[in-house]
Amino acid sequence: MSASARGADRFLWAVVAVAAAAVLAVAVSRGRSRHGAPANGSAAAVSLPLLDGKGRSSIAKGRVTVVDFWATWCAPCRISMPRVQAVWREYRPRGVDLYSVDTDDPSAEREARVREFLRSNGLEFPVVLDDGTAASAFGVALLPTMVVVDREGRVVWNHAGLLSAASEHALREVLDSALAGTVARSGG
Repeated sequence: MSASARGADRFLWAVVAVAAAAVLAVAVSRGRSRHGAPANGSAAAVSLPLLDGKGRSSIAKGRVTVVDFWATWCAPCRISMPRVQAVWREYRPRGVDLYSVDTDDPSAEREARVREFLRSNGLEFPVVLDDGTAASAFGVALLPTMVVVDREGRVVWNHAGLLSAASEHALREVLDSALAGTVARSGG
């Protein structure tokens, strides 16, 4: 290979590296701004088809609701799911709903893939299938993303990324406060 060809290859790889670094920087900065930003505003009014095909579901007014955005291909989502299910099981009898939103790309295999994901991970909560409407309405930029909506329909907590032990604890505190009607808006 000639010196000029090697130089052109190096230049091309440098451009690719700079472009990749720029994309990564934008993604990280968007993730940080979503993760730490205080929640505000009203929850979006969305209605999505249920995975089981038995109609549509929307976020119920007058109920405390955890809205969880995830996808079957998302590794942090997979890790978070047992925590999400544990919180749902504990708080469902106390009046908390889970609006679990699958964001996988629509395809002929999507429903079967989501069912298999739930089955193989021992997950039992109901799931709705997003066509991009809910993710757009809630401004979801990263997966997983979770928000809590209080009884008045306000987003009172948000969290982007893995649901760790610390963020699960924060979620439980927000749910307890929302159920008591004393929640202050915060990020997760």
